[in-house]
Amino acid sequence: MASQDYYRTLGVARNASDEEIKTAFRKLALKYHPDRNPDNRESEAKFKEIGEAYEVLSKPDKRRMYDQFGAEGLKGGGHGFGGFQNADLGDIFGDIFDNFFQGGGGGGRQRSRRGADLKYTAELTLEEAFSGVKIPVSFERSEVCDTCGGTGAKPKTGTKKCSTCRGAGRVQYAQGFFSFSQTCPDCGGQGEVISSPCRDCGGSGKGRKRVTLHIKVPAGVGEGATLRVAGAGDAGNRGGPGGDLYVQITFKHHPHFERDGADLIYTCGLSVDQAALGSSVEVPVIEGGKAPLEVPHGTQHGKLFRVAGKGMPEPGGRRRGDLLVRARIDIPTDLTPKQKELFEELGRSFREEGHRPGEREPENGFFKKIFK
Repeated sequence: MASQDYYRTLGVARNASDEEIKTAFRKLALKYHPDRNPDNRESEAKFKEIGEAYEVLSKPDKRRMYDQFGAEGLKGGGHGFGGFQNADLGDIFGDIFDNFFQGGGGGGRQRSRRGADLKYTAELTLEEAFSGVKIPVSFERSEVCDTCGGTGAKPKTGTKKCSTCRGAGRVQYAQGFFSFSQTCPDCGGQGEVISSPCRDCGGSGKGRKRVTLHIKVPAGVGEGATLRVAGAGDAGNRGGPGGDLYVQITFKHHPHFERDGADLIYTCGLSVDQAALGSSVEVPVIEGGKAPLEVPHGTQHGKLFRVAGKGMPEPGGRRRGDLLVRARIDIPTDLTPKQKELFEELGRSFREEGHRPGEREPENGFFKKIFK
């Protein structure tokens, strides 16, 4: 049976306001509702308890009687609770279960509803992301019917009272010893139906249309970033606001650069002599043109050099990342007889100096003599 401490049942203080009691009841009713806890007798009993508690505490006269005499005081003198199993939950729970079952508002008629959100994927080049760009986005969405203005009715015709709910927007049904109120399935909670549907939209009040919007993409936008365009999604129902459009950013493959956050990575090919002796080279930058880079002697394959401030802009334009230049030593494959002879001579010189592959060059070794 129900707990006799109705305040404890709802988890509120004895001086709780009507709004606090209602909020606590809503939360518990949704948690323990039988449809969310099928074949769970414990939840069913708890559901009954909170309904009984709310039936008393939500009515000022019953609450005063309960506060003064307790649960026993409600049983006589015409103030009795009368058994929760005989109560109409449609009256007690009101719009809570209209929201639970249908997602609409309470109070009989269904409120306007927000339109659905839409998603679009846009593919950019790295250069476009560097500078920022406006891109055309073409997609289909539902829009308010131009013919009926969203009413769903044929122009110059009206609506009539729903015969199923008799204009109430809600119907009653029973589940065991409970009686529930639910949004009318025939009128969708409106209490009225369309007598002559609009021929263009078939009574839905909306139609599909292809549109093109120009979306501003900020400089420095990252891979996978999502841009929100408020109200650009599907139209709402019954005058409700439109949903949002979410544009997700992806990038085309770039022939030269890889991206790591705000930094760019470029692989620079170096000949054996450039890596060994050092050289001055130029590397491309994302905004166009070249940037100079000094390659020191003895540069190893995979060595990274940093060119400051030549990467991507960070969102907001506060600073730019760097350009990371990765060295790639290009080993020649087709040697002329003369080149082969020179490499053999170089190899003998290495070995005479005691150089071994993978070992650090001695202080007085070959390169020490060259760069002395």
